[in-house]
Amino acid sequence: MKQCVKIGEGTFGEVFSTTNASGDTVALKIIPVEGSDKVNGEEQKTFGEILHEIIISKELSSLKEKQHNQTHGFIGLNDLHCVQGCYPPDFLNAWDNFNWKKGSENDRPDFFEKDQFFIILEFEFGGVDLENSNGTLMSLLVAKSILHQVTVALAVAEQELQFEHRDLHWGNVLVKTTKQKKGSFLLNGAAHSLETKGVLVRIIDYSLSRLEIDDLTVSCDISKDEELFMGQGDYQFDIYRLMRQENGNNWSNYHPHTNVLWLHYLCSKLLSMKYRGSGGRGAKDMREELTRFYDNVLQYSSATEALRNCPMFQ
Repeated sequence: MKQCVKIGEGTFGEVFSTTNASGDTVALKIIPVEGSDKVNGEEQKTFGEILHEIIISKELSSLKEKQHNQTHGFIGLNDLHCVQGCYPPDFLNAWDNFNWKKGSENDRPDFFEKDQFFIILEFEFGGVDLENSNGTLMSLLVAKSILHQVTVALAVAEQELQFEHRDLHWGNVLVKTTKQKKGSFLLNGAAHSLETKGVLVRIIDYSLSRLEIDDLTVSCDISKDEELFMGQGDYQFDIYRLMRQENGNNWSNYHPHTNVLWLHYLCSKLLSMKYRGSGGRGAKDMREELTRFYDNVLQYSSATEALRNCPMFQ
């Protein structure tokens, strides 16, 4: 616990990195449940409400082992725990350090009583989210690989699980460096590879996501969450409204074009970032290629169709 570092936060929980018993760096997502205290202005989730995210996390994590549609593009779920008690002092110290360096939008989690329950999801460590990567570590060639890897992951999940992420803002795309030159995936039984350009992508946070397992739909009904659709000032908030327009505010049905909306958004963010060595002919050509993707991607009905037909991925 003494090695824990807060690395992220959401409305319903905190995320810390630490080392597990095997010595591997892992990420712990800690979510208070079933309590009467409001957390960050919201009612705590019940066990039933959190089940949706647990099921989706497990299904997407297991895509790396499938024989027909396979990808490593979703964060690996190692373990799941339910614990009871107050927040440990080491985690509060880590929370304070994060707040001091970056500023937190969440309440300091020091108000929980000894009977408070928490769900802890233990994930592989996926790196730094795009929003906090500062862009300076990457080239436009890396940006293209990131977009390719995200599209692949979404396409594989569409084919296997009829998946929509529904909240794929740049804080939910993790990137870490790798010496691995190529990444592999299976789409409908066919093997493919892509160039990593030195980075691996992991998609996280399925609190709004939707998928199907054995004809059972697992989704989050946000039809009455009016606040989510009222945000202004960033393209991200427009995407929530565009999704609602496409599905008629029915969040159980399958509309894979929502994944394309998020690819459009991600491309806009990648184009807005600063890059090393952004002069030169090669960089200019790559920017033009990414701009063409941004201009044309919305015509595709799904991430699968974009992957198969977009010139940038051929």
